Amino acid sequence: MSSPVIALEDVTLTLMGNAGPVNILRDISLRVEPGETLGLVGPSGSGKSSLLMLMAGLEAASSGRITVLGQELTALGEDALARFRRGNVGVVFQSFHLIPTMTAIENVATPLELAGARDAFGRARAELDAVGLGARRDHYPAQLSGGEQQRVALARAAVTRPRILFADEPTGNLDGATGEAIMRLLFELRDRHGATLVLVTHAPDLARRCDRVLGLRDGALETYAEAAE
Repeated sequence: MSSPVIALEDVTLTLMGNAGPVNILRDISLRVEPGETLGLVGPSGSGKSSLLMLMAGLEAASSGRITVLGQELTALGEDALARFRRGNVGVVFQSFHLIPTMTAIENVATPLELAGARDAFGRARAELDAVGLGARRDHYPAQLSGGEQQRVALARAAVTRPRILFADEPTGNLDGATGEAIMRLLFELRDRHGATLVLVTHAPDLARRCDRVLGLRDGALETYAEAAE
């Protein structure tokens, strides 16, 4: 059996609320295999996005062990986590998170520039071409539609050729037709870069495209059928 790209062992996440500690995730253990597409489903507040953030190294677990690409994330500090993400992980959010004062090509080139990559703008231009936005590369986010902004976000996530792509409700702010186009592009990016994909979604048709689907409810893993009810 090959080594998993992501492994969680007895992971919990507890945050402090106004009324005291809140258990966000409880005793999560799972493996994600190389090249797999994993869907995470469940009702709002079930912990799906929090689980994705833990796997991406954007949130720290309260207890347990998280290993990604052979690196134990729970043993890393903030600076080391940032370096690890920069070289291995691409993240696409529901709300795009583009830098409003930068053009599309500047947004896409930013992670390459931070990594000291040569020809950052040439690679960014090629990635924008791949998502059909080559002609809009000098536009600012406010000049782009929601679907176009998400295409820029996809290009930015993929431009570093990450080994793992994380997507948190990437079609949540888009209409049906635009969302379908974005998902097609996301799967194309996964195939083109040979990446593992972890996807949070409420959409049953999108979940069915995944190799495997895990459900969450009240911070615990359960079957897809139970979580979808």
